[in-house]
Amino acid sequence: MEFLSCVLLLVLTFTLAQALRSLLSRGKNAKYKLPPGPSPLPIVGNLLALGKKPHQSLAKLAQIYGPIMCLKLGQVTTIVVSSAEMAKEVLQTHDQFLSNRDVPHAVEVFNHEKYSMTFLPVSPQWRDLRKICNTQLFSNKTLDASQDLRRMKLQELLHDINQSSLISEAVDIGAAAFNTVINLLSNTIFSVDLFESAGSAGDFKETVTHIMKECGKPNLADFYPALKKVDPQRINSRNGFYAGKVIDIFRRLVDQRLKLREVQSAADTHNDMLNTLLNIAQENSQEMDKTKIEHLSLTLFVAGTDPVTHTLEWAMAELLQNAQAMEKAKQELEQTIGKGKPVEESDIARLPYLQAVIKETLRLHPPVPLLIPRKADENVEICGYTIPKGARVLVNVWAIGRNSSSWKDANVFSPERFLSSEIDVKGRNYELTPFGSGRRVCPGLLFAMRMLYLMLGSILNCFNWRLEDGMSIEDMNMDDNFGLALAKAEPVRIIPEKISN
Repeated sequence: MEFLSCVLLLVLTFTLAQALRSLLSRGKNAKYKLPPGPSPLPIVGNLLALGKKPHQSLAKLAQIYGPIMCLKLGQVTTIVVSSAEMAKEVLQTHDQFLSNRDVPHAVEVFNHEKYSMTFLPVSPQWRDLRKICNTQLFSNKTLDASQDLRRMKLQELLHDINQSSLISEAVDIGAAAFNTVINLLSNTIFSVDLFESAGSAGDFKETVTHIMKECGKPNLADFYPALKKVDPQRINSRNGFYAGKVIDIFRRLVDQRLKLREVQSAADTHNDMLNTLLNIAQENSQEMDKTKIEHLSLTLFVAGTDPVTHTLEWAMAELLQNAQAMEKAKQELEQTIGKGKPVEESDIARLPYLQAVIKETLRLHPPVPLLIPRKADENVEICGYTIPKGARVLVNVWAIGRNSSSWKDANVFSPERFLSSEIDVKGRNYELTPFGSGRRVCPGLLFAMRMLYLMLGSILNCFNWRLEDGMSIEDMNMDDNFGLALAKAEPVRIIPEKISN
């Protein structure tokens, strides 16, 4: 059943009295000044204004009501910020009171919200997980030590593309990138190629994609909490099925390793993240145990695959649309590392135009367009307006990346804008925060950026690319599909032509 049909049928049935009381109490008891916003309708509030692409709908509303606005989405007061200045207020100035999560109902499967670093409240358990990620899993030292593994997986990607080039077969760039990232993650964490252990690449990709889509769908249970027990759109139920399939895979891998450690009666000889996590669990069971490892793995795989995959796909789509930018990127690669050679991590610092291409792609197509929703722990005042305690807070990084007050020719793909700019994506420049900022900045940021530079630079320098026969640049669909991750509406399928050294 369509979302809006559910609104009309179920909201009237389950929440009429409660919604009316909420509207009446809001008018009588409000002692603070809420940000401006569209007038809410009875019961549904401003839900109908979201449309199929909330990031775009909210950006249009911000042009009317300003960079900080208030909407009533069902029964939930929602504050949306859409400028770099307002993002800084939320992500830095008042980060202490706006760091906790508004947990989507889709995530509340297998108690994932009680174990996931992404959704846990700021707490000792959350700090332990962040510390493990920052010091043991994604530190520069750890990433430097695993360069050989990334080099091997990159070579496998280039080999597969070369096989397609021999028969002039189109490559699905997103699918190829997904396969590479998922096998890199699975080797980094479990020392296995996941597809050999868990089935075909397509099945696993489809499962992870389903999880991201379900988490990103507008869900009545998030707007009317009384409906969580009913799960009217079956989003929680479906996500439980998909997440269960992935957790089962991780559970088997962890069990296999535990049995191996028992047999060996000695320290695990695998030099991977699972070994590190199990050692931590052995030393301090409070910080890490088997269940936490399974949920951390789920978080890393879901958060680490789709965003990288989609960003690479968007980058190739934009370069195909912009021949001059494509040529500049290829010239820099040829002059810096030599024609037909894959990019090494030591090369990245010498490739400023490639870095600019990735930054510009993330500006126009941020992986998570509204970031992960935050929740106000108490009343917070910003620019004379109050974000009330309990309100959901959304940072529309998609709108900020296209805000003309921050960016000249904001809707134009132009990597050159970053060549003379110190702006980066690490959460310190609020015009560009695709990975978030503050204490909730994505811990896998460094890993994601290394993979993007390696994969994009290598496929550009080792191959020329053309559209499938009968297609022209004008035929390319540059629309997006809204979800937790911002996917291209249609995949990028292009034919590679091998470049000789």
